[in-house]
Amino acid sequence: MSTNIIHPTAIVAAGASLGVGIEIGAHAIIEDNVNIDDGCRIGSNVLIADGARLGKNVKVHHGAVLATIPQDLKFGGEPSLLRVGNNTTIREYVTMNRGTKERGETTVGSDCLLMAYSHVAHDCVIGDHVILANSVNLAGHIEIGDYAILGGLVPVHQFVKIGRHVMIGGGFRVPMDICPYAMCGGYPMKVMGLNIVGLRRRGFAQETLDGLDKAFRILFRSKLNTTQAVEKIKAEVELIPEVQEILDFIAASERGICK
Repeated sequence: MSTNIIHPTAIVAAGASLGVGIEIGAHAIIEDNVNIDDGCRIGSNVLIADGARLGKNVKVHHGAVLATIPQDLKFGGEPSLLRVGNNTTIREYVTMNRGTKERGETTVGSDCLLMAYSHVAHDCVIGDHVILANSVNLAGHIEIGDYAILGGLVPVHQFVKIGRHVMIGGGFRVPMDICPYAMCGGYPMKVMGLNIVGLRRRGFAQETLDGLDKAFRILFRSKLNTTQAVEKIKAEVELIPEVQEILDFIAASERGICK
């Protein structure tokens, strides 16, 4: 069985639960009520606070701060969690807050990359294979679907939902929900088109891309309002699962979608 390597200057609380094959660097602090699964690498000067749950093979780089209390004045000290999925990489000085009573936890999926200085606030839900570039700032209660990519310096408004396979350019503010499969940018934020390069890289069939393109042209390039566009898509576009996903996303949107 692989042993753990813990630097002598690291502080690991007695109430922390460690798997096997874990490395913990100099001056790292692991508080009580923390679970770290097998194969994780915890860098120097990292703080992993009460309520953190790290999956297998998570890499946390120098100076990151995980599972600290929410930056929310309504937070009353209630127990809550931060969950990070398997194989996710958290780069230098990332900050991640645990949840509040609204959800009880902040969740980051597997195989994600959170680049330096990015921030994940309380009660966010981030899917698998998501990339947050440097200094992305997520407010509370944000939901991000699988394979989404957010460029550097992007701030996202609280309660915004970002669909699967979305690409958002660096430096642009996100105040409204972003439909799945979209490529976005601009001031104000707008949908530039289908994230065609990303979808091709992930092996989407041409027939699927054609269906999505037709739906996008109706939704974002016609002069119809969203309700009219949805009805036109239902009438004229084959409702393959990906197109239906867009319609379901719009129906569930509370902040309204970026057009």
